[in-house]
Amino acid sequence: MPKKDMKKYVLKRGKEEKVIHHNYHHPMGGIYFLGFIGAAVYYIQQSTGFWNGVVGVLKALVWPAFLVYKLLHLA
Repeated sequence: MPKKDMKKYVLKRGKEEKVIHHNYHHPMGGIYFLGFIGAAVYYIQQSTGFWNGVVGVLKALVWPAFLVYKLLHLA
């Protein structure tokens, strides 16, 4: 099955066509969002001022990079 055919399926019922799109990456987006919220809360609690809180939110956006760095540093 070609790659573009895997992205959508067309169901025909008489003259009506319905296109169904499958996206299998939704659960990972939810997990990343929960991780972002948790990291943002952690970094904001650790901050001592306004700008440290802003930096904490920015760090929360890239928390997987910090995690991978620490895991590779241990290996």
